[in-house]
Amino acid sequence: MLSITPVTLQGKLVRLEPLRERHTQGIWEAGQFEEIWTYMKDRIVRLDDARQFVEQALEHEEKGTELPFAIVREQDGKVIGSTRFLNISRQDRGLEIGSTWLTPSVWKTLVNTECKWLLLRHCFEELGCIRVQLKTDSRNENSQRAIARIGGTREGVLRNHMVLPNGYIRDSVYFSIVDREWPSVDAKLQMLLFGE
Repeated sequence: MLSITPVTLQGKLVRLEPLRERHTQGIWEAGQFEEIWTYMKDRIVRLDDARQFVEQALEHEEKGTELPFAIVREQDGKVIGSTRFLNISRQDRGLEIGSTWLTPSVWKTLVNTECKWLLLRHCFEELGCIRVQLKTDSRNENSQRAIARIGGTREGVLRNHMVLPNGYIRDSVYFSIVDREWPSVDAKLQMLLFGE
């Protein structure tokens, strides 16, 4: 059985902190870019949207169904995005890393790679997960390439999986990493991050 509690995950570029109300202003500032939300159910335009985003995330955390993080840049302490554990299956020792978004200024940097490494390392080495899944909109080819690049295995497509706020009916592509793959995924991510 997984025992998932709030934790701070420390990297060189970023710190993943449990998402709290104090992050609301930073979430709003980081989320002020329309291109972030093209494939997402959430959309942060106003400060109230950021408040609602944080409140809903904390409600899910309180129910034990999700564990949300603020992504904080080490260099200056600024919030640059958010991610979370969701679809937590304690008995089956699995979860999903998702609802991930970053402010565009850190796109195509090592920030997302380090975030995924910190989260996956925690999942497999601390929580004892045997499966971690990731999913993305079937139209989001950049995200699919990024998940494959970090070692995710493409499993398939859930058709008509969700309805986005604009009414678009989204197909979702699922990927996973399982425990026996973690050592090679870990080595690959460390090579990408540290050249080791």
